[in-house]
Order: sequence, then structure tokens, then C-alpha cells
Amino acid sequence: MSENSEAPRTSSAAPSGGTTTPGPQPEPLRFFGTTWVDHDGGYGLRRAAVTVGSLVAAVASCFVLRFAYQGLEIAEVGSLVGMLVVLMFAVCSAIAFRKTWEGFTRRPADPAGDDRLRGLKSIGFIGSLLAYFLRSFREAPGEKLRRTEYEAALARFVKRRSSRTGNPAARKAPKGKRPGRR
Repeated sequence: MSENSEAPRTSSAAPSGGTTTPGPQPEPLRFFGTTWVDHDGGYGLRRAAVTVGSLVAAVASCFVLRFAYQGLEIAEVGSLVGMLVVLMFAVCSAIAFRKTWEGFTRRPADPAGDDRLRGLKSIGFIGSLLAYFLRSFREAPGEKLRRTEYEAALARFVKRRSSRTGNPAARKAPKGKRPGRR
């Protein structure tokens, strides 16, 4: 969330009046940019594309893994190795699904710990694709988190801005004290 009031808003995040306003800027989402703010700029079409694209990618990935498993069978490495490979992909996919799903609803408490799981999430990429597929039915993946943060930043900005209005020199003297007396 950017609270830089000097940065101009992008055209997709501009208010309906078309004027640029100071204040916090919405954080863009992957594949959606800032269209999630007002659900404009082809937001529905993008959501449908993400839904279909993630499902197609997950199915294609399953076929690739099947071919890899068939390669292990042709190499006759043994049933133990085949079972371990299937188990590894299943566990990694489950962990990747859970971590990806959690990433849509809250920021990681330990970003360094999340970075350590990057390799595991790469192995379980099918779980991440399925999380994208399921989440895109409801909203743009990560939209709820970003919307909550953006609305909170807007509220802070408005509160900060309204408390600064007025000329402090023109304010009345506090009760109990007379001007010019000590």
C-alpha cells in the first residue's frame, strides 16, 4: 500500500470523475492491476481468464507429471521410488495450496520463513494453481486483503487530512487564559 500523495493515480484506478486525487494508492494485483478497486477495466473478463487459465495450467501440469511418472516406470527404478515421488508431489502440493490460500487472506507473519518455502512451493505448483482456481471464483486472488488494507489507509489519510484543516493561528485562546497576560 503506497501512501505517497505525490504519485499520480493510474487511469484504471482513477475515480469516476477522471481527476487525480492525493492519498494512498491501491496496490496492483497480479493479472488485475488496479482494476479490482472499482471492478472496471475488464475485471470480470480477467477473473474468468484467471479461473480458466489456472485450471488449464493445473491439468496440463498433471499430464506432465504423469509423463514423468511413466518415465520412472520405464526406467524400472522400483515401486518404492515411484511411491516416494508421488508422495512428495502430493505433500508439496498440499503445503503449496495452504500457503498460497493463506497468502490471499493475510500477509505472512514471517516473510523470511515464507521465502524458505519457495522451493517446496515450486515442487507443489499444482497446489498453488488450484488455490488460484478456487479463489478466483469468489474474487481476484488477494483482493480482500488488498481492499481491507487500502480502505484502512484511505481512512487514516482522511482522518489525518481532516485534523490538519484550518489555520492554527486563528484558533481561539484556551479558556482560563487571557491574551496579553502572564
